Amino acid sequence: MATTMRPRPAALILTPTAEARIAALMAQAPEGAAGVKLSTPRRGCSGLAYSVDYITDPDPLDEKIVTPGGHFYVDAGSILYLIGSTMDWVEDDFAAGFVFANPNAKGACGCGESFTV
Repeated sequence: MATTMRPRPAALILTPTAEARIAALMAQAPEGAAGVKLSTPRRGCSGLAYSVDYITDPDPLDEKIVTPGGHFYVDAGSILYLIGSTMDWVEDDFAAGFVFANPNAKGACGCGESFTV
């Protein structure tokens, strides 16, 4: 009896507005950019922060998410902190930015820039 492999679900869910923002970023990306990458460097008052940057040379260990507007990568060292999270792009009259609903976060700073797990 042959077994069939189901596609593995993405570690991070991107909303349609997040995908549209990634497409906009890739449309104006510097030459040689291979995609946009999310990582969680240690900084901020709660310990870890979300960082989104262009990359030119993807790490083969990073999680690759193919979006209609380009490739989105999640840092291999950050993936455990982000599994099950949703990434959205939100704009209002005063600010615009990526917003994360992270079920792994145990707390966040008051400004929302960093989190703890």
